[in-house]
Amino acid sequence: MLKLEKLTKVYNTGDKALSGVDLEVGKGQVIALIGPSGAGKSTLIRCVNRLVQPTSGRAILDGVDITALGAGGLRRERRRMGMIFQEYALVERLSVMENVLSGRLGYVGFWRSFLRKFPQSDVDEAYRLLDRVGLLHMADKRADARSGGQRQRVGIARALIQDPTLLLVDEPTASLDPKTSREIMRLIVEMCRERELATIINIHDVNLAKMFVQRVVGLEAGRIVFDGAPDELVPDVLTRIYGEEDWEATIETVDDADEENDEAGK
Repeated sequence: MLKLEKLTKVYNTGDKALSGVDLEVGKGQVIALIGPSGAGKSTLIRCVNRLVQPTSGRAILDGVDITALGAGGLRRERRRMGMIFQEYALVERLSVMENVLSGRLGYVGFWRSFLRKFPQSDVDEAYRLLDRVGLLHMADKRADARSGGQRQRVGIARALIQDPTLLLVDEPTASLDPKTSREIMRLIVEMCRERELATIINIHDVNLAKMFVQRVVGLEAGRIVFDGAPDELVPDVLTRIYGEEDWEATIETVDDADEENDEAGK
């Protein structure tokens, strides 16, 4: 379980990105983190794995205070925290398989990682994950020759080969078309539930959040202003998170999409 206690981040400019955030995410729970640009969504995720150093507060993963760890302890704990990035963060000149296996670098020694000599069990798991994300036939292809959706699938496999207990996902669909965005969100949520991963997905698309997760957390100016089920995202709540807008139209769009999915599954 992940538990955030009064997590706060103030940048050197004086801007407060997070202001005393309290949040719990249980084993197997997938939550969507929504809010306007500048609300603190990406900062929250990066404070959890300390790509950004919190100013105060605590991030506790299965009883371990991540915010109190030194460099060695943090390296060990980061192996338990997979991350999927908006811009994929792949090594473009390497193959799809090599990029997936890079998720095991925290577990192998220096020379093995330098020579890219991974245990057979890691290679077998990489093939299994590539099959699961639909890229087995592209294992030996260069990453830079893949489409955006394919690169994101590589990123999913790379994060999951770490065998994490927590998955942090930062804007996984921001650069994708609507159809591919749905496919990627569906894949992430399905695989997280299969593995009972505690998961935070920072996502700008309210429609996708409502369609694929069972719990939504809304941030505004670094504070949690909503925490509940997707069907509770009524116009008044969306206005509290984002400001004035014709939210009825957004809700109707999501309802129509759900009906289309139901019809397609019959």
